[in-house]
Amino acid sequence: MKEPSRQRQWERRSQLPLLVLAVVFAVAYAVPIVAPDADAGVHRACTYAEWTVWGAFAVDYLVRLGLTGDRKHFVRTHWLDLAAVVLPLVQPLRLLRLVATLMLVGRRARMAPQVQLTTYVAGAVVGLLMFGSLAVLSVEREAPDGNIKNLGDAVWWSFTTMTTVGYGDHSPTTGLGRLLAVGLMLSGIALLGVVTANIAAWFIARFDRDDQAERLQLAALLELRAEVRALRGEVARLGGTAADVAAAAPPSAPAQREATSPTP
Repeated sequence: MKEPSRQRQWERRSQLPLLVLAVVFAVAYAVPIVAPDADAGVHRACTYAEWTVWGAFAVDYLVRLGLTGDRKHFVRTHWLDLAAVVLPLVQPLRLLRLVATLMLVGRRARMAPQVQLTTYVAGAVVGLLMFGSLAVLSVEREAPDGNIKNLGDAVWWSFTTMTTVGYGDHSPTTGLGRLLAVGLMLSGIALLGVVTANIAAWFIARFDRDDQAERLQLAALLELRAEVRALRGEVARLGGTAADVAAAAPPSAPAQREATSPTP
């Protein structure tokens, strides 16, 4: 069995710590938005936590880049990871750090073989709802004409946007808010398509298993019928052979005496 490379070993060992850091990032991102009147020290701590998580993902990318054999190929095939690491440096917005963390966590989660499709989709839905609500609330709360002023409005807007219902009672008015809406709508359509395809694939697989079981039962019945016919033929052949042997056999001594005895 081929021994896994050092890069694969690092990815397996760092997967759980990075997921824990992603949860820390989620909390640090949510606290200033949900509690904007919190102490300034709390806001600073959340900002430090966000940058620490981003730094951990950046270190992870650099370590994987150093452990790989073909670095040019790694950069070409992991350009999303590189973009997620570089974007916060170009424009250090908290929203960009959010996108960077989601991109990296999602990519690492897809590499884990134990993550099933249903679990991944469910996690993606919850993550998009949570971060979409927080992101739109952060950019729409202070908008002059905005109507998304609290977390309840933001969550309701995220639900209606992801499901493409769009009641219109809450809608973003800023450019960044509308950009978030576009991303959430496209993500919702994609996730609904994945869920629909997964359900259809499950039904098709179930029907295939039932058809295969019926085909196996039919084949067993046909084979049993053929064996019964063969046994009947063998019995008939053996019966005919026994009759022929009995007819060709010489009569017994008592029968001979009876046949040759004079008639009175």
